[in-house]
Amino acid sequence: MDISVTKNPAPKAKPDWKNLGFGEYFTDHMFMMDYATGKGWHDARIIPYGPLTMEPSAMVLHYAVEVFEGMKAYTCADGKIRLFRPLENAARLNRSAARFCMPPIPTEDFLTAICRLIRLDQDWVPKEEGTSLYIRPFMYSDQSNVGVRLPDLFKFVVILSPVGAYYKEGLNPVSIYVEDEYVRAARGGTGFTKCGGNYAASLIAQKKAKDLGYTQVLWLDGAERKYIEEVGTMNVMFKIGGEIVAPELGDSVLPGVTRNSALILLKSWGYKVAERKISVDELRDAAESGRLEEAFGTGTAAVISPIGLFNIQGKKLRVRDGKIGPVAQKLYDTITGIQWGTLPDTFGWTQEIN
Repeated sequence: MDISVTKNPAPKAKPDWKNLGFGEYFTDHMFMMDYATGKGWHDARIIPYGPLTMEPSAMVLHYAVEVFEGMKAYTCADGKIRLFRPLENAARLNRSAARFCMPPIPTEDFLTAICRLIRLDQDWVPKEEGTSLYIRPFMYSDQSNVGVRLPDLFKFVVILSPVGAYYKEGLNPVSIYVEDEYVRAARGGTGFTKCGGNYAASLIAQKKAKDLGYTQVLWLDGAERKYIEEVGTMNVMFKIGGEIVAPELGDSVLPGVTRNSALILLKSWGYKVAERKISVDELRDAAESGRLEEAFGTGTAAVISPIGLFNIQGKKLRVRDGKIGPVAQKLYDTITGIQWGTLPDTFGWTQEIN
């Protein structure tokens, strides 16, 4: 893939690396590529980061024709910059795109675009402990048409953002409100994709939880509002009576890359692991009986986020007295150790930016 490069003539001042927050700063450049039916992907280019231009009638604005990904690059202990399992993100983006009748991005082009962009903006990859470069690839249709139809025109864009911890709590346990009024996704829908509509629909429940003093929402299934699916921005796992339980995947649950990585590690360490349906009643009973030993979320943004408190139908149930458990701690230390290059990558998960 040939990529033209137009350098930013006015590079921005770098942020305070020790106070990055999450998604607040963006690098000097972005990648962009166009698609047209009959022509395919073309005009790959790196240009200065800036506003996108589109018609008010662009289909993405009226019919939410868009999908995206979330991944990270890390400054490793040897000074090299590496990605974590980028092929998984490329595959998931294309699964999301297929659900929305959007063209796939060739995996090689996906990786080339990201690597070239990071190389150009490598001074933006933070080196402070706990920091990383968040990568946001996304695809949308800017075709001008107010009518529900299959678009012929698309854009693929990649932007970069140096980030710190996703949650202000960091690795301290978060509090979770179990949502039983609103629904995030349903069978046959788009819940397994990364599309903006899924997150927009979740905001009302997130506001409700925040107003009640909770960090995040735990979603139940759309049909019965009985079975646990995922947290608002993470997959979720529980250690119940010595067994690790992860809600099974389906077309209403996002197949997280960190979730998959955690399950691989847990199995390699000899834990009994089950991917199955787990009801909110089972979770409540386990918490009340003391069999719920740990609960934690998994996701690209936070990596591992221990859960210290659940609100289930108004009843507050603490987990491990609100302290992080040994499984969550070991998963966090191992995954971040591989990502930052302080532990050996025995699974071949990382890819050097060269």
